[in-house]
Amino acid sequence: MSKRLLDWTSMKESLAMALAAIRANKLRSSLTLIGIVVGIFSIISVMTAMGVLRNSIEEGIMQLGSNTFQLQKFPPGGPGGGHNMRWRFRNRKNITYQQAMAIRDKATLAKAVGIEAWEFGRIVWWKGQKTNPSISVAGENVEGLETNDWNVDDGRGLSAKDLDLSTRVAVLGKPIVEKLFPPHVNPIGEEIRVDGVLYQIVGTLQSKGGALGGDQDNIVIIPITTFFQKYGKDKDIHVMVKALSREVVDDAIEQSRMILRAARNVSPGDEDDFGYFSNESILKQFNDFTLYFRIGVLVVSSIALLAAGIGIMNIMLVSVTERTREIGVRKAIGAQRRDILTQFIIEAIILCQIGGLIGVFIGILAGNGISVWLETPPYLPWDWVAIGLGACSLVGIVFGVYPAWKASTLDPIEALRYE
Repeated sequence: MSKRLLDWTSMKESLAMALAAIRANKLRSSLTLIGIVVGIFSIISVMTAMGVLRNSIEEGIMQLGSNTFQLQKFPPGGPGGGHNMRWRFRNRKNITYQQAMAIRDKATLAKAVGIEAWEFGRIVWWKGQKTNPSISVAGENVEGLETNDWNVDDGRGLSAKDLDLSTRVAVLGKPIVEKLFPPHVNPIGEEIRVDGVLYQIVGTLQSKGGALGGDQDNIVIIPITTFFQKYGKDKDIHVMVKALSREVVDDAIEQSRMILRAARNVSPGDEDDFGYFSNESILKQFNDFTLYFRIGVLVVSSIALLAAGIGIMNIMLVSVTERTREIGVRKAIGAQRRDILTQFIIEAIILCQIGGLIGVFIGILAGNGISVWLETPPYLPWDWVAIGLGACSLVGIVFGVYPAWKASTLDPIEALRYE
């Protein structure tokens, strides 16, 4: 017990002396910290920004609803790639309403099949009031609200009768209601005008918020048959399938693919002439896309930490030389080699941890700057914070050992004679 108490007392003394040495050389300590701060800042800021983007993407794609995937003309992300790839995708035939209905009628693993078409950049009018030209008009079937995870806040959604009769009714997103209607006016039953057509409001939606800087609530939902009357039936159709359960999502994707391939007369062995994606596939695509970027940041940050470690070792060697008489005095009054060794290693670790904490703080602030722009909650990468601070301790130990060993092996008589 007495030995443990002695060890603890020695550790406290070494810690106090290390802190005193750092305070006594503020400028030198600050310059030593710069490399550590830069290295940890690079890691934490990038990983924080990646976390914010990932959360925003998750919020955005979760508009599909749980256990839901989408089939469309283009692959996820649109007709990207080189010129040949864009040309090939754009020359694909649109998915037709009849092909979408084939999935709805034959997909036995589907709980709901939403069929939709879109027009963007529209203006909504009501009694002289108008919105900005940023409204999306969605032609939907009845199940489209469920597969998009849209919940009715007031009134009702679309009905089978609305589709059969192509009625001119609409369900509005909350921002449109707030923009056009005073608080005391109930929008249900009122008429709005979009592209010269009058629609009676039958319902409003609960807010889903923004994603990646956009607003997925700026929508007017009308029956897809009514949509065809106004905008034509040659539009590219999106098919959104909600599987019976999470366990059968992959099987439901394969089943829907086969039905659509048959409906589009795709020959066996030929690749799909349409794209499909789910929440999980979009997240995987994002992770794959950012993988090499994150690896590059880690490499650059590691080089910065390596340079900082070498700087710390040099500074510690200078410190050992300057404090030779102090070391000699400590040894003369009974300090052991391990006490000197512990003191200088602790000093190196504390220097690295101070730099690490500053880097973490600045990195989190910088990385979350993007969350302000995207209007998403801030993100704290606790795992990377732990990794970063652990790396700081490792740098302190690795690059502090040699100066500490050199200090601990000084001859006390020669040290006391040092001028």
